[in-house]
Order: sequence, then C-alpha cells, then structure tokens
Amino acid sequence: MSTQLLLHDLSAVLFDLDGTLLDTAPDLANALSRVCANENVAPPEYNLVAQHVSTGAIGLTRLAFPDADESTQQALCQQLVETYTANICVHTLPYPGITNLLDQLDSKNVPWGVVTNKLERLAVPILEALNLLANCRIVVGGDTAARNKPHPDPIMYALDKLGLTAESVAYVGDHQKDVQSGKAAGTLTIACSWGYIIPDEDPYSWGADYTIDQPEELLTLPLPRDNND
Repeated sequence: MSTQLLLHDLSAVLFDLDGTLLDTAPDLANALSRVCANENVAPPEYNLVAQHVSTGAIGLTRLAFPDADESTQQALCQQLVETYTANICVHTLPYPGITNLLDQLDSKNVPWGVVTNKLERLAVPILEALNLLANCRIVVGGDTAARNKPHPDPIMYALDKLGLTAESVAYVGDHQKDVQSGKAAGTLTIACSWGYIIPDEDPYSWGADYTIDQPEELLTLPLPRDNND
C-alpha cells in the first residue's frame, strides 16, 4: 500500500519568515553593527546575532546593549528598525530548497502564506524584493493581529482571512513559539531545524507533529497515523 502524503490533505501551508523561509540574519546583523558603531559599542558576534533573530528588534537591541535602561533600549530599537528598513534586502535570501518547495506548492495548487512576528511593513517589501509576494496568499505580521506569537491570534487571523479551518492547515517554523502558536490555533505543526536555533535547543523536543531538516521534506511527509488507517 502506498503512503498517503500529508500534502494531499492540506488546504494551505503557513510559514514563519525569519529563519524558516528566509535567512535574514546578514541584513539584521549589518543594521545592528551600524547602530553599535553610532554608539561606539562593539557589536555582538554574527553567530550570536543570528541565534537571537527570533527575539525581534528589541531582543537584538538588548543583546547589544544589555546595560542600557529600558527607555534607551527602546530608542536604540527604533534606530535599529530604521537602519534595517533602509537596507532591508541586501543580503537576505531564501534558504536552500525553499524556492523549490514554494514552486512545488504553487504547481500543486496548495496555497501558502506567511505568519511572522516581524512587522508587516518590513515583511512585505522583503518578499516583494525576492519575487515571492505575488504567489503569497497572505502576510500576517507581528503588528497585524491583537497579539503576536506564541499566541494563536496571528495564525487564527490568517485562517479567517483565507476562509480555512485549522485542521486542514500546517504551520512551519524554526522556534518553539511557532509550534506553540500553531498548536494553540489548532493547526498541524512542522518544526524545521535549519533556522536560528539557540544552542542546546532541540527542535525535535518541541512537540511538533513533524520535524524536518530540509524544506523539500515537507513534500513527502506522510499523513498522521490516525488519519492513515
């Protein structure tokens, strides 16, 4: 008996952005380095910055300026966002295999979209610059819904706009909060191991329905066992 594939049962696939679809760390690290230079502070090492991309602009600001008070960190965070916005897609690229995965989803008429904690006004131009926006059915940013991940609100917002039920959708991400958000929203969850994984964290321990090491693995995942009887 041939294995039934998960993809044949999905109405859509939703993706996290940074560390899942796109390697945005180089441009974020460059922006942070510029802010540090303005403040005469040595920037954190690149690998450390990459590991903290999922903490957002304020997380990166706190990484670089741990001793600054809250109001100063907020001002530096705004400076970081402005610097990043001005140089938003210089070195950012899709991860190897992502373009093929999205092309395969398009060819199989499986809609896909983005649900990210990145501000929507930052996510959209990046996708557009990489020629990914035209086929992306929805972009939900960290400022789109009432609360961002790990709350389920952004994914539920996407489901509502797409007119889909959670059970027929998979959410893919490189952070435990992605799995938590997907599970809380009721979607299938797929953890990926190629993104910005903090040292000592194991994506296989996050409780996702599936964990994959390469983007194209999504195309060959089997249906959950209880759906394949």
